[in-house]
Amino acid sequence: MDELERTMLFGKLAVKYSGFYKGKMRILPKVPIVDMADFSYWYTPGIAEVSKVIQKDHDQSFHLTGRWNTVAIITDGSRTLGLGNTGPEAALAVMEGKALLFNFLGGVNAVPIPINVSTREEFVQVSRAISPSLGGINLEDIESPKCFYILRELQKSLDIPVWHDDQLGTASAILAGLLNSIKLTGKNKTDSRIILFGSGAANIASAYLLEAAGFRMSNITMVDSKGILEPERDDMDKLMIKHPWKYELAMKTNGDRLKGDPSKAFKGADIVISASKSDPTTLKPAWIRSMSSDPIVFALANPDPEIWPDKAKEAGAHIVATGRSDFPNQINNSIVFPAIFRGVLDSRSRGVNFNIMVKASEAIANYVKDPTEEHIIPKMSDYDLFPIVAAEVAYESVRSGLARKANSREGFRKEAEQIISENRKSYETLFKNGLIKKLPGE
Repeated sequence: MDELERTMLFGKLAVKYSGFYKGKMRILPKVPIVDMADFSYWYTPGIAEVSKVIQKDHDQSFHLTGRWNTVAIITDGSRTLGLGNTGPEAALAVMEGKALLFNFLGGVNAVPIPINVSTREEFVQVSRAISPSLGGINLEDIESPKCFYILRELQKSLDIPVWHDDQLGTASAILAGLLNSIKLTGKNKTDSRIILFGSGAANIASAYLLEAAGFRMSNITMVDSKGILEPERDDMDKLMIKHPWKYELAMKTNGDRLKGDPSKAFKGADIVISASKSDPTTLKPAWIRSMSSDPIVFALANPDPEIWPDKAKEAGAHIVATGRSDFPNQINNSIVFPAIFRGVLDSRSRGVNFNIMVKASEAIANYVKDPTEEHIIPKMSDYDLFPIVAAEVAYESVRSGLARKANSREGFRKEAEQIISENRKSYETLFKNGLIKKLPGE
């Protein structure tokens, strides 16, 4: 079975199973209900006293309600996976899958909320309006450059962590894989020349995260559909108005002031991180042959990478990573966001920043004790990874002055382990007792 046939099979199964289960998540009580008298304190009249306490101190909502472990996955469906603008209804199926990963890997109660809005300002307004019930917000599948504006405005105005996974989660996974890659190839942060091929959400965030991790912005060259990004390009005036985030990077990156065709950026470069078009002919073997010795190639488009790994290897790549699980070195934000949110929720953090992300990426990279060319990053099945990373995130939140709740690194790790373990035991009990049905035909 080739890659296309396998992808089509998974699609058919997804439709079949979605119809059978009619949704991936549900809400169940976590408190004992013996008889209706219990509602005297779970609801009225007793619950009024809880409201009075929270009215005096809003932070008590993290202690007396489920807000501390609740995240909204908010989207407008304007860039769903690689499908484009599907609208919010079609995006719901994807958001449910995201909620499942949040819950199973991180023990996070994530609620999918596709919203029907037409402007970026409306998106921000709706997200702000529902924030009192949330411990954090995960923005998902929002078109660029709208996603940058929404993230910036919500991070500025809310006192809970706001995260856009297509930007920040992917960038954190990229950095984790890159840290082990440069270790294996003998390259370093100071001198490595990096191409960010594709200038969308993931690579724009990656540029700033790489800088926060110690890489030099002047050694980064960004490429988009019009060629190399540089200050004198003809469209700079338009970008300054319509896409100030890309404009800013045009000013900060490309210290050599390369211009024109993408091939010029590859000559002598050490690393290419491609988050571009899903087409295996996008990255040319000749470009990779022109790079420095032992080049690192991350071809992250889905479902098809920008170059097949065997072709990249034939062209001289020392380490190749993709976004797919059926090749070695999958760069996947699913190893990032459940742990990030577990950490910021456990510390009751007021936000998340690049320093926290660097600590998360370092913890992910360090989890791989003996990295090899085909094993630079953990997998989702490395379940004990998530509490380790969560503890680093929570502890850095305390160090950054963002946390409402303090603990030691070890204390945060034990807390995360307990939450994730108890959550998984609940799932296993439901499945064992037939309350979660087996797959049809199994």
